[in-house]
Amino acid sequence: MIKILIADDHEIIRTGLKKYIESILPHSEIDEAIDGDTAYEKIKHSIYNLMILDVNMPDTDSFGLINNIFAIRPDANILIFSMNAEDVYARKFMQLGVKGYISKASSTAEIGKAINNVLNNKHYISENLRNTFADEVLGKKKANPFDHLSSREFEIVQHLVRGESVGEISKTLNLHTSTIGTHKARILKKMDCKNIIELNALAKVYKVVLDD
Repeated sequence: MIKILIADDHEIIRTGLKKYIESILPHSEIDEAIDGDTAYEKIKHSIYNLMILDVNMPDTDSFGLINNIFAIRPDANILIFSMNAEDVYARKFMQLGVKGYISKASSTAEIGKAINNVLNNKHYISENLRNTFADEVLGKKKANPFDHLSSREFEIVQHLVRGESVGEISKTLNLHTSTIGTHKARILKKMDCKNIIELNALAKVYKVVLDD
């Protein structure tokens, strides 16, 4: 029996994906979660062959969630299922150790291929993202400056460009305000930005804000 977890705050996505998986993997057992906390609790108490996670769930620290999952399930097979097709997201999540990253706009055939790959402990990235990576290697596409940030720094950028204060971010990520302040200063220096306004403008150019 293949055990799968689908974590997404949209019921229509969970239902549609569940029906599709049941059609290609008829002997699978599928659990659902509507947010990161629910997903983590299920993962603590069950062993899943595959975890399909939306990274845009409300009140969910996506990077923190994935790190927490790997802390208790080092061999977790995680497939990110996201509305964000930008290559920078795929890079950051793959750096954390997830096996696959696929856009919700992908065809059912490609989603099926991604599921099978990750289930078999192989990596998978959406075809359009693979083309983007290839263009970068060949020099056809300018590298994204946000690639130079660590996963934690990139996570903090998400909060900064939404207008959150250092205090608010420290509460969300459960880190000391001085730690957030240090990360903020380092981010601005790496991105060659004088302030958050410039960082926000750069983030819009490279589309690095997670969609709701």
